[in-house]
This record gives sequence, C-alpha cells and structure tokens, in this order.
Amino acid sequence: MNRALRARLSSRAGLALLFLAAVAHGYEAPSLPNPNIDPGKALDRPAPTFVLRDQNGRWRSLAQLHGKVVLLAFVDTQCTSICPLTTESMVRALRLLGPAALRVQLIGINANPLATSVADVAAYTRAHEMQGRWWFLTGPVAVLARVWRAYGVYVAAVRGDIDHQPLIVLIDTRGRERELYFTQMNYGGLDQQAEVLAEGIARLLPGNGVIRRPVSLRFVPPLRPDATTRLAAFGRSGAAVVLGPAQPHLLLFFGSWLDGAKLPARLAVLDRYAVMARRRGWPEPVAVDELPTEEQTTAWRQRMSRLAGAVHTPIVADPRGRLADGYGVHDLPWVALAASGRILWQHDGWLVSPDVAAQARASRRHGTPRPAPVGSATAR
Repeated sequence: MNRALRARLSSRAGLALLFLAAVAHGYEAPSLPNPNIDPGKALDRPAPTFVLRDQNGRWRSLAQLHGKVVLLAFVDTQCTSICPLTTESMVRALRLLGPAALRVQLIGINANPLATSVADVAAYTRAHEMQGRWWFLTGPVAVLARVWRAYGVYVAAVRGDIDHQPLIVLIDTRGRERELYFTQMNYGGLDQQAEVLAEGIARLLPGNGVIRRPVSLRFVPPLRPDATTRLAAFGRSGAAVVLGPAQPHLLLFFGSWLDGAKLPARLAVLDRYAVMARRRGWPEPVAVDELPTEEQTTAWRQRMSRLAGAVHTPIVADPRGRLADGYGVHDLPWVALAASGRILWQHDGWLVSPDVAAQARASRRHGTPRPAPVGSATAR
C-alpha cells in the first residue's frame, strides 16, 4: 500500500497490535451480544498528566479538568479509517447523555508523529466539525512520545504509514483512569460503542447520569452483496438505487468530509466512467456516503446538496454502516466491484477513469465473479 499517514488497523499487523495492547493492560473483556463493540476494561489508577497545545494553539493540561469526567482518545490527524469512527462515537456518547454532557470533556491526543503541528490538529477538527466540542492536542514528537508511553499506546510510522492503537480512556473527576476501550473497525456498531461509552461516563457523573435513549447492543447484521438493498438517492425525487446479486455495480464509499473542495472532481470520475458503462454494458456506478463517520449537520446537508447537483452518478447514504461492513470497507475512500452477489475487486483510494474501466472490462470478460485482493494502483 502506498497510502501514507493513516491507521491501518484492519490489517493483520494492526490486529496483532491490539492483541498485544490487551495483554499489556491485562485486558479480559466481558462478552456482549455484538462482538464488534468493546465493552471496556475497568481500571483504577492515576491518569498520566500532560501539557500540550490544542487546535487553537492554547496550552491545555489534564490538571485543568479536575471535577470533570474526561473521555480521552488517541487520534491520527490524517487518518481516514478508524479515527473518524473514534471521534464520532465520542460525540454520539455525549448526545446520549443530554444536559449531563456539560460535565464531560472530550480530548484527542495526536497519534501521528509525521503531522504534529497545530495546523494539523486544526484541519482534522474542522473536517469533522469538532470545533468547540473537544481539545485536539499536539506538541513536539518527543513530548507526544512521552504521553504515548505513559498511556501504553503503540504509535509508529512505517514507510510513511501510521500504525497506532485506537485507544479511548475514561478518566473520572479525580483524574483517575477508570475504563479502557479500543475502537473497532466496524461501521455498524458505532451507535452501540457510543452507548457503551455513555454508560461508562454516566457511572462517573455525580448522582449518575441518565442515558436518554438507550441503544440496543444486539448484533447489527451487515448488508452483503448477496442481499438486495434499496436506497434513495440524494437530489433525485423518487429515484432509488437497488443493490444486490441481480445487478452488478461499482460502489465508491466516501465521506463528505474527504478532500474538501476536490471532492466533486473526485466523484465526477464516476460520471465519466458511467458514459462508457452504459454504452458497453459495464456495471453501473454508485457513490455511497458513510454516515457513521460524520455528523448530519446543516453543513453536511449543504455539502451533499452541492454534490448531488454537481455529479450525475447516484449518491446514496449508508446511515448505519451496514453496507460498508457487508462490502468489507476498511478505509475511505474505498471502491468495490460487485456482481452476482460477490465482490470481484476492491481498491483502497480514489481512482481515475482508466483504472475503473480496466476493472469493469475484466468483470465483463470473466463473467463469474471471483474474489481479488485490494487494488494497488491509485491516483491521489
């Protein structure tokens, strides 16, 4: 892979790191109905202190938050895979707590040794609409490394790629670590992970907080290519996209926060492909917005309205992440070519038209789908 600066925790190496971390922390997680969420591990020890700069350049320390519950996560400033899930689960946990959330502070600690400036943490904060919601803290690599070691978090840059543990630590009003969680690379379990975080926070609030609308922790089944799924398209009155074994499709999974002003041009590649696809009988393209990685705010609705007006390819939403889990999405953007209820080909990253066309020709020529490794040819 040549995609730089991201957490690749869906890989075997990433899973091995999670296992090692669990052993290091004496981790024995209880079972839950959904194995794709982490129920947390109880702790009781002083939380390591730190003094770092936030996304606005202000000095922040853990000591400033005495009397507040703190939810602290280690986040890569340029991650497009697991970190957005971590961030969004924290936000949704506070939403479940209602007014009691005012007694909780969210903190992100930079886990990218190659992008450590205030501008880096500010860019992530803007992209994910976290301004005013958290402190995203950074500092010189040597200072960050001391914080990583103090919390027992593995962080490394390997040939430009970032490996880090997606650790979330719950700290009580006295500054003691009380719970330890690992974000899972699973889109469908996001609301459930938020529920578990909210329950942990509520236990530490004075008088115990009350979760307004508890979320069921039952297993969320993914929507696989062999299941027929009907989704409404943005900006198309009454229009719908039907995915499943009866109709081959080329799906591009993305988030509206990706690539800023370049996003319409990225998606427009699918329009150019669609012209060839209709003429030659290739799989139809569809763009899928991964809602579990972003807030559905006014800004999001405006972005989606502009995209729907600028791109002719149907854009649909994956509100609970079940489609992403069923199609094996491990990063954004992610491309999957599906036919006859199976994945023919997967690609991590944006594509240009020739890349797409070559794969479509291959699927047409082979007829029967066959699994293939993630593609390596990438245009960025």
